[in-house]
Amino acid sequence: MPAYTDEILRALADPERLAIAGFLARRPATAEELATELGIKPERVRRHLVRLSAVRVVAVDDDRHTYRLQPDVLREAAEDVGPPRDPGLALGAVDEDEETVLRQYFRDGRLREVPAKRSKRVIVLNRIALEFDVGKRYSEPEVNEIVARFHNDYAALRRCLVDEELLSRDHGEYWRTGGDVDV
Repeated sequence: MPAYTDEILRALADPERLAIAGFLARRPATAEELATELGIKPERVRRHLVRLSAVRVVAVDDDRHTYRLQPDVLREAAEDVGPPRDPGLALGAVDEDEETVLRQYFRDGRLREVPAKRSKRVIVLNRIALEFDVGKRYSEPEVNEIVARFHNDYAALRRCLVDEELLSRDHGEYWRTGGDVDV
């Protein structure tokens, strides 16, 4: 792992800096807004922003007050750590049979078809469920966006995820409730 990537990981290892980066992933904000929203003293937020800026994880806008996350820097660091995450690869497979199913149904990161046989369909759906963070709630449009990366008929795939109890749904909100956990 290159030294620069190592510095990014060290910077994000602090829970407060990680919370700041997480907030900025949703929207740009000033140091004062971050302090208020996250309950961190303003001077600590400013110190954290300096550290995150030093490793290029955040950048300040031209107004010199608004900070925004730099996702390309994080993406580049992730690529330095390992190969890109390809949904069609064996990621999540526990044995050769699962790996065979994943390779059979995924091409270039896209699901070619939803398997008719339930045992194969569960393997494919379990792989897709890895894209959802445990403990996080998603709106239906967010679920659709994630699932559409795999297949054009995202509504059918979303229903399959719910039917197989990999996702739960209530009042238009979804959350992960089953399947393997990617570590």
